[in-house]
Amino acid sequence: MFRITVRNQSTLLFLAILFLFGSGQSVLSHAILLEAAPAVDSTVNGPDLSVKLRFNVRIDRSRSRLTLVSPDGQSAALVITDEESPDSLSAQAKGLAHGAYRLRWQVLASDGHITRGEIPFRVTNP
Repeated sequence: MFRITVRNQSTLLFLAILFLFGSGQSVLSHAILLEAAPAVDSTVNGPDLSVKLRFNVRIDRSRSRLTLVSPDGQSAALVITDEESPDSLSAQAKGLAHGAYRLRWQVLASDGHITRGEIPFRVTNP
C-alpha cells in the first residue's frame, strides 16, 4: 500500500507547480496575431494597400517575412518597414489588381519560436 507522507505531498505539489508554470510560459511567449490590416476575409480598396500586423509579444523583425500571393498564384515578398512598436510588422503593397489575395506571414518571437499564418482578403479598385 502506498502511503502519502508530508514529504511526498510537498514534492508532488512542487512538481505540479513547476509543470504548470514551465509549460504555460512557453505557450504565452509564442507569437499570436492580435490585429491585422487587412483583416481576415475583408474587402479593401486598391490599388495600394498598407499592411500592419500586431502580435502579443515582441518579434524579431529582421528574421520575419511578409509574402503577398496574388490572384494568379504569384508570390512577392513585401519589404517590412521600420515600426516603432516591437510587436508589429508593417509594409506597403502597391499596384494591386482586383481579385483574391493571401498575405502570408512568418515571425520569430522573443521565445525563439517561429509562427506562421495566412490572411485571405479581396481587393476592389474604386
